[in-house]
This record gives sequence, C-alpha cells and structure tokens, in this order.
Amino acid sequence: MAEINRRTIGQAGVQTQAGIDEGLRAYMLKVYNYMAIGLALTGVAALLFANMATTGDAGSAAAQLPNGKMLTDFGVTLFTSPLRWVVMLAPLGLVFFLSFRVHTMSVGAAQMTFWAYAALVGVSLSSIFVIYTPESITQVFFVTSASFLGLSLYGYTTKKDLSGWGSFLMMGLIGIIIAAVVNIFLQSSALQFAISVIGVLVFAGLTAYDTQKIKEMYNVNDDGTVSGRKAIMGALRLYLDFINMFIMLLHLFGNRN
Repeated sequence: MAEINRRTIGQAGVQTQAGIDEGLRAYMLKVYNYMAIGLALTGVAALLFANMATTGDAGSAAAQLPNGKMLTDFGVTLFTSPLRWVVMLAPLGLVFFLSFRVHTMSVGAAQMTFWAYAALVGVSLSSIFVIYTPESITQVFFVTSASFLGLSLYGYTTKKDLSGWGSFLMMGLIGIIIAAVVNIFLQSSALQFAISVIGVLVFAGLTAYDTQKIKEMYNVNDDGTVSGRKAIMGALRLYLDFINMFIMLLHLFGNRN
C-alpha cells in the first residue's frame, strides 16, 4: 500500500512539473511574441517617418543636410524644430506611465500602450536612416539579433543565479545615462565611444539577467490577467535591452552617410 502511495505521489509530481514546464514555455513564448511585435512596429514607424522626412527630388526639398540628404518640409519640422524634443521625450513619458500603471490596467490596454510606445520609439529612431546607410543599419540589426538570441537563451537555460549581476548592471546603466546627458553639451566623440562600448556590455548583461528574472516571475497559479501583465512587462524589459544594444552597436559600427 505504501509503495502504491509513493508511486501515485511520484506520478502526480511528474504531472505537476510537466504542467509547470508547459505553462512556462507558453508564458515565455508570449513574452517574445509581444517583444517581436513591438520591434516590428518600431521598424515600420521608423521607415515610414524617414521616407516622409526625406526626398530624392531636389525640386521638392525644403532643406539639404551636410551629408547630402534632402529634407521635406515635414523632415525639417521633425528633425530641426522644437518638435524633435517632443518626439524624443514622448516615448520616455509613455514607458513610465506603462511601468507604473500596468498593474491596474487590463491586459488589452497594457498591450495597446506597449505597442503605442514601440511606435513612438520608431518615430524617434527615424533619424538613423538619415545619419547611417541602410546597409549598415541592416547589418547591425542582424548582429544585434544574433547576440540577443544567444544572451537571452543563456539567461533562460543557465542554472547559475544571475541576481548578483543586478547591482553592477544598474550602476553601469546609471553611469551611461549621466555620461550621455553630459555629452549632449560636450559633444565629445571619445566620450561617445566609451558610452557605446560600456553600453553594449551593460545591455548584453541585462539581456541575460532580465531573461532569467522574467522566467522567475512565472507562477503556475497566476490567472490570465496577471500572467498577461507579467508577459507585457517582460516584453518591455527585453525590448528595451534589444533597442539600446542596437543603438550602441550602431554608434560603434554603423557607416554614416
């Protein structure tokens, strides 16, 4: 009788673990799907606004940049008027709104807010198509994608506890932000190079760290709403890691027009 009970308990444990593994895979797949949709929206918005802002017709150009790119009236407004500060800061405001309010929002509202944020980031990144060649943007995107996949896979599969990385990575992130603000006024190419190198290392570490933390956030007892909110916030964290690593690599290896 005792043997039967042990066998029954063992089978129940295996079934429970299988249920957790299946739920975890579905949860992580949802995180990556949300992130992929966000990246796609960012890319589409960036291309759309870059095409609206530039022209190859000298007769319809409103201004010409030193690199030979010709701007439309819309491009002049987007890149050279005070509107550029709105375009730059609007995503920051929206990401703070989502971070603080996600726990009180419906899953649908959180999704729409995340995707609206991703589209706004695309608008703010449209200037890279004016600054860098399309070939180098494509190359850096694929390098970033391959690096991100490897790092995220490591964070998901490793048995090593990465929580000790958190404080060092946050210190590095704060240092990058401060240095970037200072460099707005200094315009130092050497400082920008250092920011980019350190930034690549920090966001590479954050990719693995955040993936493990997102995995640990999963709880088999969560209902659909809680699980959906966690998936959106996880997607936001990985999205930010990817975008920032892409920008840092573009600063290092992108070919300027």
